[in-house]
Amino acid sequence: MHDPEGRRLPIKVDSTSNGEFEPHPLDPLSAYANELAHEQATATARRLGLSRRSFLVSARGAACTLLAFNAARAAAGGAAGYYALAPEAALEEEAAQSVLAGDELIFDVQGHFVNPTGAWLDLLPGDARPLSGMPQAGCALASEPGERSYLQCLGPDAFVQDVFMDSDTELMVLSFVPSTRAKEPLTIEEAAAAQSVVAQLEGSKRPFLHGRVNPNQPGDIADMRRLRDDFGICAWKTYTQWGPEGVGYALDDPATGIPFLEQARELGVRRVAIHKGIPFGRQSYEHSLCDDIGRVARRYPDIDFLVYHSGFVPGQPEGPYDPARNEGIDSLVKTVLDNDLGHGSNVYAELGS
Repeated sequence: MHDPEGRRLPIKVDSTSNGEFEPHPLDPLSAYANELAHEQATATARRLGLSRRSFLVSARGAACTLLAFNAARAAAGGAAGYYALAPEAALEEEAAQSVLAGDELIFDVQGHFVNPTGAWLDLLPGDARPLSGMPQAGCALASEPGERSYLQCLGPDAFVQDVFMDSDTELMVLSFVPSTRAKEPLTIEEAAAAQSVVAQLEGSKRPFLHGRVNPNQPGDIADMRRLRDDFGICAWKTYTQWGPEGVGYALDDPATGIPFLEQARELGVRRVAIHKGIPFGRQSYEHSLCDDIGRVARRYPDIDFLVYHSGFVPGQPEGPYDPARNEGIDSLVKTVLDNDLGHGSNVYAELGS
């Protein structure tokens, strides 16, 4: 991300969103931890004779941030050593690297960006500020001229910088939000262009592409072959609660879901990523539940079903599995059990939400 003055902390403790829901407000302790981390970063960078940005992009900057989080937690009555770091790690690069450096594979299974100047904006009211509530929308690019300049913070350049240059992420699946074709905030062609940019970077970092399919929308099933042939998509992405008229669909609906899965099987791309949970509202709410997952997983054992968000509903309390509660994550557990899908089955629960 464009951040010449080092205003961003290297470790994010913030409200967040994957682009599919509005972020929740930051709690007071986390806000204080961030404030303290900023203060200590400024003081430590000055002590070392470094610019704030140079310090924060080093391992020492990350160590300093974590030590500040420790101090904030201790001030609130928690254990002071939550992150096991010696104080000198904020001052000595070798000490910081010895704790924080690693070679773990980081594979982010869902990322989003938008075209900040795309045709989708022409269909909105002139005073609309789409996605302005996203935490990333406050980057330095948002101060440039233009009512919607903040969308540059959510665009392809910021995405490539954040994910593939300023983080340790090696692999990323670039996904899509549900929309009509005319209102796509990101087209498959634009996503492929970003994929091409990353492919030219030094190293092994690589993005994969989803192919968005909503079979209750005319043309989407017919377009699946093109998505496979022209863009080499790794999986299909669908939103069962969404529909062009506001009505969703079931994966085992003979008019929509079954033709979609049959086409996925025929084309040989046998991974289906399904948004379940994080509902869009009460309309067609039943299609946000996971009932249909187990039924189609049993019917199509050769297709992998990747359940994004696992049925989670923000604001609903979660606890031990309750078979009488067909809501939230319980709905996913229930459908797996009801359809006798044991360990190692073809249903995968995404837990990153």
